[in-house]
This record gives sequence, C-alpha cells and structure tokens, in this order.
Amino acid sequence: MKKNCLRHTVRMLFMALAVCMSVSVTPLFAQRKGSVVEIKLASIIPDNTDWSRALDRLAKEWYNATNGQVVVSVYHGGQLGSIERDILRKLKGNTIQAAVFTSAGLSLIAPEVLTLSAPFFIRDDNELNYVLGAVKNDLESKINKDYFMLAWAKSGWLKVFSRNPVSVPADLKTQVLGSLSEIPVMNTAFKSMGFQLQPTDYNGVIISLNSGKIDAVYQTPAYAAPSQIFGIAKNMLNLNIAPIMGGVVINQQTWRRIDDAYKPKLLAIIKEIEREFSGAITKLEDEAIQVMSRNGLKITTLTPAQEQIWYDEIGGKIPALANDRIFNRSLYNKIDALLQNYRK
Repeated sequence: MKKNCLRHTVRMLFMALAVCMSVSVTPLFAQRKGSVVEIKLASIIPDNTDWSRALDRLAKEWYNATNGQVVVSVYHGGQLGSIERDILRKLKGNTIQAAVFTSAGLSLIAPEVLTLSAPFFIRDDNELNYVLGAVKNDLESKINKDYFMLAWAKSGWLKVFSRNPVSVPADLKTQVLGSLSEIPVMNTAFKSMGFQLQPTDYNGVIISLNSGKIDAVYQTPAYAAPSQIFGIAKNMLNLNIAPIMGGVVINQQTWRRIDDAYKPKLLAIIKEIEREFSGAITKLEDEAIQVMSRNGLKITTLTPAQEQIWYDEIGGKIPALANDRIFNRSLYNKIDALLQNYRK
C-alpha cells in the first residue's frame, strides 16, 4: 500500500508523467451570479494524494473565507494540460485562472528561477530556505508583472543514480549520463563540465538503462523509487545536486477581481498549505530512499573531503555559466553572497 501511495504521489513532480494519469475535477460549489470570482486551477498533481487534498482544502477554505465570493475549481491530474508551456498560454489567455507549475514552468515566466537549481550551488534544505527567504521577493517581482505568485513548493533534490558506484566526478565521467530533455539547463551545465551525455526523457530512462544506452541519470529519489530506475541504476550518490522548485500562480486579471479585503485571509490560507508542501516532500524523499534501500539500492555516502571535490571541481565551474543565457548573473551573485555569509 505504501509503495502504491508513493508511486502516485511523486508523479506530481514531473510533467512527463501527468499525461498518463487518470483525472478528476474537484466538485464545483454552487454557482453564484454577480461579483463572484470563479477560478479554474490547473494541477498536474494526481488526485487522492496529500497535495491534491491540500488544493481541495484551499478551494473550500477560500470559498468560506470570502462568503462564497471566490469559487475555486481544481482540475487534478493534468486534465487541463500536462505541458507547462501550453498551461501558461491558457493562463495568459484566461482560459484558466490559476495553475501549479514546476521550476521549468515558472522559468517560462521568470528565467531567473532556474538559478536556484544551479548544480552544487545550494546544498541542502537549510540553505534553500535561507536563500529563498532572501530572494523570493526579487523572483516574485518578475513573476507578478503579469501573474501573481501565491505559493512556492519544494519538489525534491536531484541525485545521481548509476549502474556503477560513484564517489568522485571522475567516476561519473566514465559512465554515460542520461540528459533529460525536461531539464535542459541541467544538461547544458553537465555538458560544459565534460560528462558523456545521451539525450533521453523521463519516459525513456528505463528503456535507455535496459539497453545500455545510458549508465546513469540525475533524478529525485521520489521519482526513482516508483519508476524503478534504481532496479538497474542500483547505486545512489547521497549528495544533493540541485533543488527542484514549483509553485502556484494566478493571473493578475483574476487576482485584481478579488476584493482586497479578502486577500490577506486568502494568502494566509495558501501560505499554510505552502508549509505543508515543504514538509511533505521531505518526508516523501526519506520514505523513497528507505523503500529503495530495502529493495537493493546501494547508497554511497561521501566523506567531507570527497564532497569538497564535487564542490570544487563541478560547483567551481558554475560561475562561468552565470552568463544570463544559462543562469542569471545578478541573481547568482546575490545567492552566492548569501551562501558565503550563511556558511561562515
């Protein structure tokens, strides 16, 4: 039962799987006329998960907090689209009024978001919380020109899963690394560092591993467990490569229609859900690693000296990628200063 729950829950992290999901719609509240603001919220999150239930609760609590003047209908499981560029187009055209995005989708609105996911830059949840607290106003100012950022969501940490054990960068360079088309900025970064890359996508990873086309892939534990990647790539390097972010966005056209008197209540409700998202993904990743370990996954834990090799050899090359084409230079410099201060 736990593995089935895990399998369904983690799929929200990746757009490629959403198209395969069964879909449902949160029952609509009674329609009202007049000043009622109706919101269609497109979600890639499968129904009957902790995340989907949180969004359902959001709809109910927003309705109650506004005395029925804001009616949110949540469309689960990618029913209103599974390709983020298409979802954004619908949001811009007001076909839908709100949506859940991954960092890839958010970057279509504000490319600066991807700087948070520069490899070996931000290293753990504590650093991510510290950095996000300091820069999210900057990021939201970019997003809020045409949209409004309601909540941020952590979606897990990328780690290396490989056929043969990996302890230092040289170990990984001897293996062919699957470059996921869904994370192009990560591919560019790894290519610049001299790794052997083979294009693939989320749905093709298992096939590529089985055929020997690739030997390794970077992925979150929450995805590696239900997708059975670890059945072939039996070694996990227990070192965070980069965080994957997500968020809930509403278009400005709809946000402006909501009575200002209600907005503090609505934001307080969704910020509470934001905190729940954060705790849920940490728990989910821990459970995923435990499940994989019980089923044959071998975890490589590094010494501080070995970790430093990754930070020096690979993380040290990231500043050259902060060229405004891959990672935003201004935001990179700000985050770098924050991290240096935090690590003192």
